[in-house]
Formats: sequence, structure tokens, C-alpha cells
Amino acid sequence: MSDADKRAAAEAAAGEVESGMLVGLGTGSTAAYAIAALGRRMAEGLRIRAVATSVASAEQATGLGIPVLDFADTAAVDLTIDGADEIDAGLVAVKGAGGAMLREKAVAAASARMLVIADVSKRVTRLGAAKLPVEVLPFARAFVFARLAQLAHAVEARGAGEYRTDNGNLVADLTGWDASDPERFAAELQAIPGVVGHGLFLTEVSAAYIADGGVVARLERGE
Repeated sequence: MSDADKRAAAEAAAGEVESGMLVGLGTGSTAAYAIAALGRRMAEGLRIRAVATSVASAEQATGLGIPVLDFADTAAVDLTIDGADEIDAGLVAVKGAGGAMLREKAVAAASARMLVIADVSKRVTRLGAAKLPVEVLPFARAFVFARLAQLAHAVEARGAGEYRTDNGNLVADLTGWDASDPERFAAELQAIPGVVGHGLFLTEVSAAYIADGGVVARLERGE
């Protein structure tokens, strides 16, 4: 993967942001480039407000002069920009390496449009190579991990069980999960009491900016 390509994709997506917008800020190394690009545009006169999907992203944005609102008081977002761990030709994505997938999904669902930014290594013919993160209520830890073990080849507690999301929950990372029908698999995950979120983004992504060797391609859902 290339940091230069991450930056190129992020800056291309940030070009869609217009003054007056309420922008959703994703989480992770690629999203951080988008936040930085928006900060530079703010210094040049862009006027936006934002909601952030993690404490880290909120702190970065605030440090760059981007006003960050509390998403708890926000019902609708104009545009969200975020990264992905994998994305296929139909713009179905796997997210959550940064542990913010539940908040990212909530903000994405509130958004009129969601843009994914990535280097070409994240574009795949079929999902399934990346670990699929599942956010788990600590109260139901043993039960949920046992159920997840029936759905994937391996289930690993992130940080040996010490990691917590900004919501105070655990993350189970699934390998060898069945990616042949992502919609069905997502439904199976969500049907487990104690699963509070997962990293499968089935319909949320509107478009993707994918950079390869400094050349950025834009993919629109339905094209």
C-alpha cells in the first residue's frame, strides 16, 4: 500500500466538499489524510462543520480548526468520507481495522452520500481476505464468541481481549468468514444477541476514490 496513493484518494474526495456542508469524518490512516486536506481547505476559506466517528478523528479535526459537532444531536449529514479495508466492484466494503465501524456505520446511514477512499490494494474482486471486525457487548463476551466461532474459521479477540472501542465494547476479528453472500452473513451476525455492530457495509457507500500509482479512479454505485 502507498501513503502517496492514500493521500491522493483523500484529496480527490475532499474536493467534493462544499462550504455549508456538514461532513462526516471517518477513522483510520486514510481518513486522516482527508481530514488534513479539509483542514487545509478551511485555511483557504472553506467553511464546514463536521461530526467525527472517533475521538482520534475529532481531536485531529478540532486541531485543524474544523468545528466538530456531537453526533448525538445530529440527525442528518451531507457527506461522509472514510477509508475501507476492502471494497469490491459493487461498492460493498469491509471496514473496522480502526475499531470505529459501529460509529462509522451510524454516521454513514445518516449521510446523504458516503465516499470511500483507498489505495488500489484495498480494491478486491471478492471480499473475504481482510479480517471482519465485530463489535461485541462485554456482558455477552463468551456467548457471542462461541456463536461467532460457528461462522468463521477463526475468531480473535482484538488486543487479547484488552482492546475497547470508543463505545467501551470488545472487538472480535473474524478470519475465514463466508463472503459468498455478504448480505446473508451480515444478517447472521446481527441476529446474535450481544453483537452490537460489524464491519460489513452493504449499501452505505455511494462512490469510491481508488488511487493507483498516483492516478485516482472514481467509482460510482450503479455504474
